[in-house]
Amino acid sequence: MTRFAKHIFICENERPAGHPRGCCKEKGGPALRQRFRDELKARGLQVDVRANSAGCLDACEFGAAVVVYPDGIWYGGVTVDDVTEIIDAHLVNGVPVERLRIRDDRYTRF
Repeated sequence: MTRFAKHIFICENERPAGHPRGCCKEKGGPALRQRFRDELKARGLQVDVRANSAGCLDACEFGAAVVVYPDGIWYGGVTVDDVTEIIDAHLVNGVPVERLRIRDDRYTRF
């Protein structure tokens, strides 16, 4: 038996100001992780789902970047306003949020 059924990795990587790839920290990564943690706890889901901070996920151009494992679903441009939808649709009902999925072959598992 595993400790968590799913892990949400939220990029909080920071790059120097003006870096051409940007960074997820400046795109809201820390606030995003906190919102995931708060929502999961409020729903009692924190025992099965873990919201983790991550260093660079190498999806900077799509930031703020989030990946859900073991599903291998990559999300980009995620904001705190998207957290409830990701939890409801993907984590509770098993249906990824298509409008937020990264549409690049490097981030498509299936």
